[in-house]
Amino acid sequence: MAGPKEINAELIASLPDTGAVVMVNMLRLRDRAAYKRYSELTMPLIKARGGTVLWAGNGEAVAFGDAEADRWDYVVLVRYPSRAAFLDMMRSPAYAEANLHREQAVDRHVILAAAETYSKMTQTR
Repeated sequence: MAGPKEINAELIASLPDTGAVVMVNMLRLRDRAAYKRYSELTMPLIKARGGTVLWAGNGEAVAFGDAEADRWDYVVLVRYPSRAAFLDMMRSPAYAEANLHREQAVDRHVILAAAETYSKMTQTR
């Protein structure tokens, strides 16, 4: 389970910070109520740094890949104006408090940092 102490901060910080980044969050949930509490605490932190949730939804089935190993219960796309904004949030004391609920909520949580090359949602390129 990835927590703030396990975030690949050096890798993220080493990437060129040339603009927006979308964090693709893929989760296997153990406790949806705990994840809801985590979300309620982190939304103000995301917004305070200029970020926004672009999309969120329940995983229904693995269309391509290993049906069990690649199964995710919930997927969330969060756009930040920069990698620095994401790291600032993840390193904040307020996030550390919220993260206690995330740790209770998830069996597995993977975050893929994706550089935006095209988006109909933001139409920046």
